[in-house]
Amino acid sequence: MMADSIKPWQRQSSKQLVDCKIFTVNESVSISPETAKAHNFYFINSTDWVNLVPVTANNELVCIRQYRHGFENITLEIPGGMVDPGESPAIAAVRECLEETGYEATEVESLGVLNPNPAIFNNRLHTYIARDVHCVADINNTSTEHTEVELIPLPVVKDKLMAGEINHALVAASLWRALYLLQT
Repeated sequence: MMADSIKPWQRQSSKQLVDCKIFTVNESVSISPETAKAHNFYFINSTDWVNLVPVTANNELVCIRQYRHGFENITLEIPGGMVDPGESPAIAAVRECLEETGYEATEVESLGVLNPNPAIFNNRLHTYIARDVHCVADINNTSTEHTEVELIPLPVVKDKLMAGEINHALVAASLWRALYLLQT
């Protein structure tokens, strides 16, 4: 079977089932292009997200440790979050970095766009790298988010990824892209 023989399904209808504030759970009815039969599907509707790989002039990755409620544990990540309405993803990446770490990124370079999980999410993750970031402020978290900064020498990042110390899949994908770019 050739890859170009796959055809898109036709969405017949869609309705919101639950509003969870930062995302909604939706049900759709879509028609199979092969059988013409209708099937129900469920997906999560969310705004786009951003991740920023901030690197200091000393070749250190600025990471954060924070508690994650779904995982019920503390994770080691890079700054990231949601793109606010009317905000560009690049500006959101700079904002999230400053809020979560106190580090300022003056220029960002795109590492591309990823789909968090196309089976159930309809949004995108915009990934960026910023070089020569520097600390200019205190961390400015919301009441539901508490972060702690950890600087990691860039040559150690791959080991932390391989050992599972950095285990957030979207963070890992962003970091692997950054490491590929930096290995010139």
